[in-house]
Amino acid sequence: MRFRTRDITRVESTWKQFVPSAVLHDVDPTSFLFDWHSADLGGVSMVRYDLAAEVRSTAEPQEQLLVCRVDGPEARVYSDRGDLDARSPWISEGQRVHAHWEGGARVTALVFERKALERQARRISGDDSLSVRVRDLSPRSAHAAAAWDRMFAYIEQSALTLADNSSDELLRAELARHSAATTLAAFAVADRLERHRPAQAAPAPATVRRALQYIAENAHSPITVDDVATAVHISTRGLQYAFRRALDVTPAESLRQARLDGAHRDLRSGTPVTVSAVARRWGFSHPSRFAAAYRESFGVLPSVTAAKHRR
Repeated sequence: MRFRTRDITRVESTWKQFVPSAVLHDVDPTSFLFDWHSADLGGVSMVRYDLAAEVRSTAEPQEQLLVCRVDGPEARVYSDRGDLDARSPWISEGQRVHAHWEGGARVTALVFERKALERQARRISGDDSLSVRVRDLSPRSAHAAAAWDRMFAYIEQSALTLADNSSDELLRAELARHSAATTLAAFAVADRLERHRPAQAAPAPATVRRALQYIAENAHSPITVDDVATAVHISTRGLQYAFRRALDVTPAESLRQARLDGAHRDLRSGTPVTVSAVARRWGFSHPSRFAAAYRESFGVLPSVTAAKHRR
């Protein structure tokens, strides 16, 4: 969704679609201009807007995690506990955060559904006992903050090319995973829960074979390692352990290879299609990274495969 407006009522009503608790106070109508861009990635929404006005705002997300940065020469950001660094992103899972700026500011934000981010945290770590809890509103370090900013710029640029239909469903899911992984690395948000059941026993090799079959049959869809584990009736952590023990690879590596294999088949088919289109179809949004991964797997660049089999 993209639009520009001078209608003040659209600001709060639009923002409330993403953070229902958000409230704007004292918006100056004399210098008002609202430029909005957002994208739904599934479990997380990307939001970027420029708001030219004197603004006081408050956010208190519920059942969500809001990661936000307010960038403006006069911007001030603070929680009920004290000031936050307006030059860095911050995170909240319910703590009230206030912002004030004069003249104008750019706001960049990712709004995660709590359960979706928790699933991503467990999938990435392989630990089914992880729970998302914000321990510090500020990022772990200046380096972590810079990494989050770079990730957001990449997500927004990639989101501009997403189609409204389901043709980019896999790419949309990969962008959601990337945003979750970087956010989890940038902020102290993961705690271990006490286990309420014993660790799962080692599965038989048949479980791994069934998982590989499920991956092969569904790699074209936006499945996750959690989906694979559910399909073969095992915990995500148990699946991680089973793959390591039987194949010395992770389920995520197997899924990535299955998608590379799918791209390889498409390029060998001779069907007139660009390398970038094949990459997007299989969830690779960055052409150079796709080319590097493809070459590592098949020994040649994808363009070479496409040219060799072009009809």
